[in-house]
Amino acid sequence: MKGTIWCLHGAVGMAEDWKGFSVPGWAVKRVDLWRFLDCCPMSMPEFGAALNREVEAGEGPNVLLGYSMGGRLALHALLESRPWDAAVIVSAHPGLEEEEERVARRARDAEWGAKALNGDWREFLEAWNGQGVLETSEIELPTFNIERRRVLEPRRQAVARSFMDWTLGGQEALWGRVKEIDCPLLWVVGEKDEKFRELGERLVAGSGGWAELSTATGAGHRVPWEVPEEFGKKVGEFLERAVS
Repeated sequence: MKGTIWCLHGAVGMAEDWKGFSVPGWAVKRVDLWRFLDCCPMSMPEFGAALNREVEAGEGPNVLLGYSMGGRLALHALLESRPWDAAVIVSAHPGLEEEEERVARRARDAEWGAKALNGDWREFLEAWNGQGVLETSEIELPTFNIERRRVLEPRRQAVARSFMDWTLGGQEALWGRVKEIDCPLLWVVGEKDEKFRELGERLVAGSGGWAELSTATGAGHRVPWEVPEEFGKKVGEFLERAVS
């Protein structure tokens, strides 16, 4: 094996979401993010430090792959210390820059957290999947089937806590800090995901050539599951260049 790819799922996601993902020659470690919130609150920088301690205990090379919320968490791990040889960030937000936006996002995520903790679980899942940003993924994706997501109900306290501890509204705007990341970075966006495509284009354009952008043709927000073969191929090609 060449090394290990550590995969971080998105909000209201599961480690098993990455079950179909593979890159020839690489081991895949599917990380259960909810275990970090099962017992108590944990900030995004604290998560980054905790994950890095696990990675440092193993053998490299190590690659960090994060999708959406997992991508934001991955950025914090990349900034906390240096156990990473390369990273892939998918459909993630580097951070809100206006305080008004941050306040509004914290309020909205508090509502999602309340629904996740106390509401009808199926209704919560239906509302979550009905969001506009996820509608950019136009094809039916078995991975995100509501019935499959019902297994998360016993973890609803951790899911609810994520909307408070890991809200985009509480995240530092990392636009300037990403230049501190000292490993090769591939930023992946979906062609149809206009908002996150523009975020990715802006971040990579401001990186001075340090980060690469990959736009997945025909994909929306959930790139790894909409175009799995293309995604796996792009990650594999990137790692061939980035990790000796």
